[in-house]
Amino acid sequence: MANIVPVDAYSTGEWYPGYKPEYFDMPWIVDPAGPFKPGDENQFWFLDFHWSRGLTPLGATLWSGDGYCWGTQHAAESLPLPPGRGVSARFAGTHLYGSALPETDPREIEARAGRIATNLPHFLQNYRHIWEGGRDELENTWSYFRGVDFTQARGDELPELLVKGRRYHKRSMEIHFGVMYPMLANFLGFYGACADMGIDPNEIGKFLQGEDTKIMETDRALYALAMKARAVGLEGVFQAHTGSQLRDALGRHGGAASQWLTEFDDFLQVYGWRAEATCDVGVPAWIEDNTIPLDLVRTFLQRGDAHDFEAAARNALAERDEAIDNARAGLTREEQAVFDAGLASNQEANFPWWQDDHNYYIDLKVMLPLRWGCQELANRVKAERNDDMLYLFWPELMDVATGERPYDAGLRSLVEDRRQYFDHWHGRRSEMPKVLGTIPESVEDPILIEIFGLNPNSIRAVQNPDAAAQTTISGVPAAKGTARGIARVLQSSDELHRLEPGSILVCESTSPNWTPAFGKIAGCVCDGGGMLSHAAIVGREYGVPTVTATGVATLSIHDGDEIEVDGSAGVVTVLTRAADVVAPAAAEGVTA
Repeated sequence: MANIVPVDAYSTGEWYPGYKPEYFDMPWIVDPAGPFKPGDENQFWFLDFHWSRGLTPLGATLWSGDGYCWGTQHAAESLPLPPGRGVSARFAGTHLYGSALPETDPREIEARAGRIATNLPHFLQNYRHIWEGGRDELENTWSYFRGVDFTQARGDELPELLVKGRRYHKRSMEIHFGVMYPMLANFLGFYGACADMGIDPNEIGKFLQGEDTKIMETDRALYALAMKARAVGLEGVFQAHTGSQLRDALGRHGGAASQWLTEFDDFLQVYGWRAEATCDVGVPAWIEDNTIPLDLVRTFLQRGDAHDFEAAARNALAERDEAIDNARAGLTREEQAVFDAGLASNQEANFPWWQDDHNYYIDLKVMLPLRWGCQELANRVKAERNDDMLYLFWPELMDVATGERPYDAGLRSLVEDRRQYFDHWHGRRSEMPKVLGTIPESVEDPILIEIFGLNPNSIRAVQNPDAAAQTTISGVPAAKGTARGIARVLQSSDELHRLEPGSILVCESTSPNWTPAFGKIAGCVCDGGGMLSHAAIVGREYGVPTVTATGVATLSIHDGDEIEVDGSAGVVTVLTRAADVVAPAAAEGVTA
């Protein structure tokens, strides 16, 4: 009998205050997005780690509608993927759950397999042209928006700019998944061939590591700024203040600090157009709010010894070459020919490289023009806060922008109610079920397997009623090595400042905004993420022992626990519970 986690608590028909089903009336290919509804328990739903804050009404429109229900379904149908038709989305409160849409008709699967057999080779032969063409198209649109002064837009121009901002986001999702799916399909074909030839599956991800990305370039530039701050004697200022205080503190300090801030602002003009969440219009860019990058500089300065980026890159390349040589050594001449052809194809269309590099061009900035338009609209209607428009659904936003609906007391009250709703569900993130609906033995969708880490082990783990008490958990051995340290269980990258040198990062999963932490932590453990997830890729690049796809790390490991991470075996062990250390100390204090 199938194991079913009920969705009843989230399928009551209630969602954000004032929500109407027509607010989510938007294009889709196979299945539309929306809040959970009766009958959804017949599908398998996973809690998406990309948005641990939850999503505002406008953010929900953008990602679930234009990302999951248009971007993935459009790409999966166009390639096509033989066993899958993309991903759909539902909301439990503000938290997004995804579900792969399987193709179950054997005749249709066979027909789709025939089409991909024709389409995939064409993509691989033209990969550079296809990806670079899509990237350049998006960069041209980005340049257009950078040249727009939203504050000077006429009243009839602002709604048009909002529409253009959404079209930019939607087009980016078509390009994103249109490139992602064939690259991933190609990698999985190579992965399957390697497994058939007896190559250790845990080694396959290493064959493609060591390529530089725009995200790594950003980290090096930020690290160089940290070292300049140390060289000119500003380390004390950074250690005495948090990120939200640092800009003012450095300004008051004057002298070398003023020159450093000038260089920091130059850095932001190049690398600061990125937010701390994937395609979330509700999150500011670094250039809007300096707190995160300044806190990251502070984080770098907490480490006594300098992180050697060049040495880490050399080690990643050496590990890659060694893994390839070892794999080839165990193959016959015929198998080597198969291996070499698959490797060459994947090195040309390198998914781990693209997975990080595309974030710079797509995930971390394509929502910003729409955010700017919403902020200008909030200013024009004299909203209480500059992010009030983010708490409107798209049709409501357009009605306010065009003047069809005044931003009156009723709408202002509704926005405040929705803000409270968002905050309430944000506080419930840690208690949200990792999965809902009908739990399968395994999944077929390649994104769910390799990006989200939904394999049989992680699926079993999240069903364990004793997960919070277990002291040994297993997952994907994403980056080799062993490390011991104090666990810091973080809900989002906003908490990166809590990491000390040598601590172990424990989280749902990571994305590019977490990358600088790898220059300081001793190890990393994630609930989700497969071999091709961000944490796995960066763990290998930085030489940080990493275990992903545990399913339950944030439940089983408590903040302050001493743990050991074996990134070679994929095992994490709780050595000492924080409570066991605190309790005796408290008892001694009482006795005294």
